[in-house]
Amino acid sequence: MRRAVCPGSFDPITNGHLDVVIRASKLFDEVVVAVMINKSKATLFAVEERMELIRQALRDHPAAPDNVVIDSWHGLVVDFCRSRGILSIVKGLRAVSDFDYELQMAQMNNSLAGVETLFMSTNPQYAFLSSSLVKEVARYGGDVSGLVPDVVLKALRDRERQ
Repeated sequence: MRRAVCPGSFDPITNGHLDVVIRASKLFDEVVVAVMINKSKATLFAVEERMELIRQALRDHPAAPDNVVIDSWHGLVVDFCRSRGILSIVKGLRAVSDFDYELQMAQMNNSLAGVETLFMSTNPQYAFLSSSLVKEVARYGGDVSGLVPDVVLKALRDRERQ
């Protein structure tokens, strides 16, 4: 079975993330979306909330694949891969600046565990999109519809009302 992991904080998941996951699901028998937990990073949504938002976003998507699994992990992504027998990491690249950082990570991950990283170019429609940017725009009342799944849009609006 060909398996891959799409790791990230997904705080929150964006339409760009979904695009990469759905495209990867066509290349692998199973894609694991790993919500990575970084305790030193302040997040808007708790890990369980992020996982549920991803589940709902995939369920609501018209091209929803049935071979995507949602999981979480605290630690190195290569340890996650090793513990689950996953040999591939799929990462979306928005720009050349992403490549510089991701190439170093890919080389380190391969050196540590023999895990291969596949880079998928982001749909140009989402090339500017990041979770951080979405949170900042939403925080100031900007319209992020069309950038995130509807379930995430609702969660962002609910969070801002609190």
